[in-house]
Amino acid sequence: MAEQKTVVLTGASRGIGHATVKRFSAEGWRVLTCSRQPFDDRCPWPGGEENHIQIDLADPSKTVQAIEVIREKLNGRLDALVNNAGISPKGPDGARLSTLDTDLRTWGQVFHVNFFAPVVMARGLQVELVAAKGAIVNVTSIAGGRVHPFAGAAYATSKAALAALTREMAHDFGPLGVRVNAIAPGEVETAILSPGTDKIVDQLPMRRLGQPFEVADAIWFLCSPQSSYISGTEIEVNGAQHV
Repeated sequence: MAEQKTVVLTGASRGIGHATVKRFSAEGWRVLTCSRQPFDDRCPWPGGEENHIQIDLADPSKTVQAIEVIREKLNGRLDALVNNAGISPKGPDGARLSTLDTDLRTWGQVFHVNFFAPVVMARGLQVELVAAKGAIVNVTSIAGGRVHPFAGAAYATSKAALAALTREMAHDFGPLGVRVNAIAPGEVETAILSPGTDKIVDQLPMRRLGQPFEVADAIWFLCSPQSSYISGTEIEVNGAQHV
């Protein structure tokens, strides 16, 4: 019998992360979930609490400490790392934060979670990823490629930087046998959606929001043997919104 595969997933507690836990669990993988929240007893995952790591990715030193906790839970191998955690702060009444009114501390916090944490996680788990000839998936955004009506400037630029980081990581990790890709969701029906999204939906070629499971399927594909020669790419999961 083949050894059970393991994925480490950040931002696991809701939306796309939650759907990704379900997808990998359905394939028989062990899922190590990382989020700011402590483990919720209502979560129905097998081995849930012992496979959960509470981690504040906005704090670099806590991120490094958490990596050691994760490594102790691995048996020297990691088949996939999914960097899904992301924050998108808003102004008063949910207003979009532009380059003119985003506080410097907010820029720093957003970049720590959305951009620095993925490379810190990947480097910290490098030995285990290489041992398994694993895969890394970074979750970017349609906002990384164009100005978005709701996503703020710090969020958008952090996601654009993460797309560039994906290319750099694919180049650096490739010789080690590790593939690195990104998926860029558009308007997906999760708690992060802003009021007014329904107006965007009317303009989408497919005339509907994406569902979290549709994004999770793309993440699964990029971690599976089906994508064994795909690396350094960003897959748009947005129902042709980007065209």
